[in-house]
Amino acid sequence: MSSLLHTPPLPAAALRVEYRQQPLDALLADPRLLAVFGFGIQAAPAHADPRYLHVALPVTGDAVFECWQVDGEVRHGRSGEIAWSEDGQLQFCALNVPDNGDIEAAARHAYTQLHAWLARSDYPHPLRIWNYLDAITDGPGDEERYRRFCVGRAQGIGRELAPTDLPAATAIGHPQPTGRFQLYWLAARTAGTPLENPRQVQAWRYPRQYGPQAPGFARALLPPSAGMPLLVSGTAAVVGHASQHGDSLQQQFEEILANLRSLVDAARALRPELPMREGPATRLKVYVRDADALPEVEALMRDRLPGVPHLLLHGHVCRQELAVEIDGVHG
Repeated sequence: MSSLLHTPPLPAAALRVEYRQQPLDALLADPRLLAVFGFGIQAAPAHADPRYLHVALPVTGDAVFECWQVDGEVRHGRSGEIAWSEDGQLQFCALNVPDNGDIEAAARHAYTQLHAWLARSDYPHPLRIWNYLDAITDGPGDEERYRRFCVGRAQGIGRELAPTDLPAATAIGHPQPTGRFQLYWLAARTAGTPLENPRQVQAWRYPRQYGPQAPGFARALLPPSAGMPLLVSGTAAVVGHASQHGDSLQQQFEEILANLRSLVDAARALRPELPMREGPATRLKVYVRDADALPEVEALMRDRLPGVPHLLLHGHVCRQELAVEIDGVHG
């Protein structure tokens, strides 16, 4: 009994996100690698190591891996459909669900799996979730695939989440069919703090015009440990609940910057040591709907966010009028 009473506490969670150009096997040799992501046709489609996930979104430029580094030694494995890795404080999980055209059913199955996993896990608090699906804006009205995805996600969760339970999240469409719905997440032993953007209506309060089921995510999440960066959801040119500047990619980009900076300001009210603006401690993924616009967006990144490491990806935003979305980490 006395040995239990004197068990030292686990160290605080730490996470570093890096973009690296190294051989995949060399990256996977690191015992403190929690996860590594390869993008597009340049990357290996699969690997025996469950820490590796291939994302089919095409990437512009050289083949670069996104790496999640932690301080603890990582264990990893596969349990049923779910690939997982963990270091004692944080857990990465991923699953790929076949999508035969019924994204509602695919999302329902995936989120049922996710929440069953969390319920029996030592890491019950999802901090950040990514959703990648085919043809995200195909279909008329409430039959649009993104709207059906939102319905399936809510059915899989099985209950209405309190605002304090919402993770940060991204949902992006593949420009080419993959036949699967891809879901991955970062979870922790301790809950983080969801953040909202004063410039935007909370996504879970969107009016009925956007579909029968409002999206369920926070605009960003401040993790429980100061050793982790601010986790920023997919952010587009939305003010209030309405899309802005549908005819101007440049103005959409400027609106996104205003939204990102508003989120950083909200986070700094709770954690003042976070950098005031984007810089070398920021990592961004930039999703661009139109492949022909990729050079223009890259030029905007270099002009408006010089020195910020980023990946430029060809991916479809969840509203047809939105040309760009950005997510990432800061701090």
